[in-house]
Amino acid sequence: MFDAEQIKALEAKLDPSHIQPARQFGPKGDYLEGWFVMQEANRIFGFDGWSYSIVEAKCVAQGPRPIGRDKKDGFGVTYIAKVSVIADLGAVTREDFGAGHGYDMDLGLAHESAIKEAVTDALKRALRSFGNVFGLALYDKSRANVGPEEQPEPAKPASKAPNRDGYTRLEQSMRANRTADDLIRWWNDPESVAERAKLPDDWQRTLYDSYVSLGTDLRKKETKADNSNPFV
Repeated sequence: MFDAEQIKALEAKLDPSHIQPARQFGPKGDYLEGWFVMQEANRIFGFDGWSYSIVEAKCVAQGPRPIGRDKKDGFGVTYIAKVSVIADLGAVTREDFGAGHGYDMDLGLAHESAIKEAVTDALKRALRSFGNVFGLALYDKSRANVGPEEQPEPAKPASKAPNRDGYTRLEQSMRANRTADDLIRWWNDPESVAERAKLPDDWQRTLYDSYVSLGTDLRKKETKADNSNPFV
């Protein structure tokens, strides 16, 4: 079962700095971003201590709809998905459903957006059952479990804390880039290179995978998936 350090982390309050406000075209209430809850799962369970699988994903609605301010012809698509999260070397399993919506002039891109959103939503809902740090605290209107802990956590071994904190800083700094070109410049910046070199090899690989995924998404938005202008 979970060790004492993991239980303490799961029982902790949700840091309000990670809460995102509701958006006009998106979640209707405060929420946590998908990359953050996955990062928290890596932090608490370990990179090799948890996994998830898509149990079900299906399109439940599809039809024409106007897109954007110009009301161009496009499509609206809705998916539902069921995701299973396995933690503690298979000892604990949690499942939940999520929904996602995609709107685009290209039907394929609308499907892509919808299914990705549905899987991410289901993953966040499944992880939320593990505790406040995964967003459970947001379902309590009193927000009693949102905020700093009354007592600071005991200091972690010096060999682990800097790497973990360094990874988090790099991840947040990386996702602050708004264009693919800015992201590439950030990745090649000597300071960024030096900070990544301090991480364990497996953490560096994980950060690289996130870099490629983010860069691909940014470039797709800029070029509408123009294959002549790939990210890498």
